[in-house]
Amino acid sequence: QVQLGESGGGLVQAGGSLRLSCAASGRTFSIYAMGWFRQAPGKEQELVAGITWNSDSTYYVDSVKGRFTISKDNAKNTMYLQMNSLKPEDTAVYHCAAAKGGYFRNPSSYAYWGQGTQVTVSS
Repeated sequence: QVQLGESGGGLVQAGGSLRLSCAASGRTFSIYAMGWFRQAPGKEQELVAGITWNSDSTYYVDSVKGRFTISKDNAKNTMYLQMNSLKPEDTAVYHCAAAKGGYFRNPSSYAYWGQGTQVTVSS
């Protein structure tokens, strides 16, 4: 099993920045990729960004390209999401997730989930 825990959410004004962290523990050697998902009220969950465990490949949904950066520190088993130029439409609960296999751009590949952290962007 893999356990994930997010931190770093909060309230920020439009144009501001936040950095989310996701610490992984347990059988981290089994992780193939990690990703950040978000779900806003009344909307479907979406994969915002993904990264392979060795960081050689990344994915971003079009709406965050150029504003968000996903990264990992394997020594700390921690993944980050740097979010800049935040917009009110980025408001959502953000979950980190881990995949043991599959394709990191495919949301259905993710089997382990954190509890989520709220990000609220005010206009």
